[in-house]
Amino acid sequence: MPPRLPTWRALKWLRSSPEPPKHEAGDPFAVARARMVEEQISARGIHDERVLAALRTVPRHAFLPEHLRQDAYLDTPLPIGSHQTISQPYIVALMTELLGLDGDERVLEVGTGSGYQAAVLSLLAREVFTIERRAELAARALQVLARLHCGNVEVVVGDGTCGLAAHAPYHGIIVTAAAPHVPQPLLDQLAPGGTLVLPVGEASSQVLEVWRRTPAGLEREEVAPVAFVPLIGEHGWSDDAWG
Repeated sequence: MPPRLPTWRALKWLRSSPEPPKHEAGDPFAVARARMVEEQISARGIHDERVLAALRTVPRHAFLPEHLRQDAYLDTPLPIGSHQTISQPYIVALMTELLGLDGDERVLEVGTGSGYQAAVLSLLAREVFTIERRAELAARALQVLARLHCGNVEVVVGDGTCGLAAHAPYHGIIVTAAAPHVPQPLLDQLAPGGTLVLPVGEASSQVLEVWRRTPAGLEREEVAPVAFVPLIGEHGWSDDAWG
C-alpha cells in the first residue's frame, strides 16, 4: 500500500460557497490589478466573465516575495524560489478559461508553486486539490491561501505526475509545468466530460495542449506555444533532464 501523502486544508472547507480571497483594506494594487485584467487578459481574447472576475479579485502580489511585489501585475512570469516561477497572468487566464468551469467541479492542479493558480481556481470550482513535490513551496502556498480564506483548497505534497487517485475523478486537471508527454495517471483520473490542460515539450519547444474525455474517447487540441519549467516526477522529467 503506498504511503499516505501529507495534506492540509487552507481552512475549514466551505462546501456551499467559497469566500472570495480577502485582501487588505486600501489595497494599493487594486488599480494595477484591474488594469492587468483589462490590458493583458481581456484585450487578448479571454472573455469568460467568471475568469476575469477571479483575476480581478485574487491579489497576485500576495503570492510573491516582498521585493517583487511591485512587479506583480506586469505581463511576465516571476521567480518564487526553488527554481520555480509564478506564471504570466495571461497564461493563468488562458489555461483557466480552457477548463470551462461552471462552479460545481472538482479540480486537480499539478504544481502548486506559489498557490496563485489554486486561489484563482478556488473561486471557479467547488473544490480544488493542488499537489506540489517541494514541501517548502507547498507550506508557503498554504500560508497565503489560508490568509486569503481560500477555504475550498487542499494542498498535498507528492509527485503530481501520478495525480491524486484518492479524490479522483476530476472534472478539470491543470498542469503548471511542462511534461515530456501526457502523464497516463492524469488521463486515467479525468472524469467523463472532463478537461485536462497542460504544456507538453522540452525546454526549447513546448505547446499548450487540451485533452477532453468525450463519449467517443479522448480528444486532443493544440492551443499555443508556451514556456514552462519542467514537470519532474515518475511520469515526467528526471531532476537533471534539463541540466
